[in-house]
Amino acid sequence: MRSSSELRLRVCEAIDLTPTVRRFVLRDPDGGVLPAYEPGAHVVVTTPAGHRRGYSLVEPGGPRPREYVVCVRRDDAGRGGSASMHHDVTAGSELVVSAPANGFPLEPSPRYLFIAGGIGITPIRAMLRRLRAGGRTGVRLLYLTRSAAETPFLHEFRGPEDTVHHSDDHGPLDLWPHLAVPDDDVRVYCCGPAPLMRAVRTLTAHWRASRIHMEEFTAAGTGMSLPFTAVWAPDGRRVHVPAHLSLLAALRRDGVRVESSCEAGSCGTCRLAVLDGEVDHRDAVSSAEERLGTMVACVSRAASPEIVVGPHENEEPA
Repeated sequence: MRSSSELRLRVCEAIDLTPTVRRFVLRDPDGGVLPAYEPGAHVVVTTPAGHRRGYSLVEPGGPRPREYVVCVRRDDAGRGGSASMHHDVTAGSELVVSAPANGFPLEPSPRYLFIAGGIGITPIRAMLRRLRAGGRTGVRLLYLTRSAAETPFLHEFRGPEDTVHHSDDHGPLDLWPHLAVPDDDVRVYCCGPAPLMRAVRTLTAHWRASRIHMEEFTAAGTGMSLPFTAVWAPDGRRVHVPAHLSLLAALRRDGVRVESSCEAGSCGTCRLAVLDGEVDHRDAVSSAEERLGTMVACVSRAASPEIVVGPHENEEPA
C-alpha cells in the first residue's frame, strides 16, 4: 500500500542527454497539477526493480507544476537502481514517486557561486534557471565533468559567468582561486560526488559555515543522500539521520558516543557493526570483507529506510 504522500506518475518522455544520462519527464496520468516545489527539491522514485532512489528535480518548479523532470546517470556497477531506470522504464511506464522534499534550499544572497560535479548539476540547474530567469547577475557556475560527451545540458552553460571544465582534456580544476578569499556576500552551493565535496569542505574551512551549502551524490552519481533511521542496538534508541547530516553526527547529536579521527572516510576509526539493513558504503578504507558487516559512520549511509548499528568489535557501548 502506498502512503498518502506518494504519487503514481506516468513517464511522458525518456530521452538520452549523454551516453549514460537519461532525462525522464513525469506527469499525472489525468493531467492534474502536482505538489509544489522550489529549486533544490528532490523526489524519491521506486524503480520497476523495487529500488527507492532520490533524484533532484532539474526544473525550477513553482506553486503549480504540471510535471517533474529528473535525470538519472546509469551505473552498471551499482546496486541496480539506475540500471532499472534505464533498462525498465520507457515512455508510458508508470512509477511511484514521493511528493517533493527539499534539504538543499536556495537561500537569498547578493551573489552565488555554484560548483557542480557531473550529475550534481541537476539541483544546481534548477537554481540557476530560477535566478537567471529573474535577471539576477553575480551568479557564477563551475561545472566539472570528465568530457564534453558526458556533460548534461552542456549547451546551456556558455555564458560569461559559466566555467565548464573537462578533466579528461585539462586535468583537475584548481578550485582554490575561486575559494581563497571568503566573502559573506556570496553563498557557495556545491553538489557532486564525495571527492569533490571533501575538497570544497577543506577549501572553505575559513569561510563562515552559514555561507556553504552542500548536497552529496553517491560516488557513482546515480542518486543522492536520503534521510534514514538508525537504531542504536545497545539500547534500542531510534536516531533520525537527515539528508544533510552524517550518521556519526546524528548519533552524537542524540547522545551516542562514537570515536572518530579524520571524519572523511579515510581512517576507519568510526567504524560500526551493522546488525540489520543495507549500507551505501562511501569510505576509502574498508575491505570487501569489512563491508559485509560494518560501516564507516562519518561518510557511509543506509541504503534502506532503517539500519541497526552498534559498537564494532570490543568497543564499549555508549
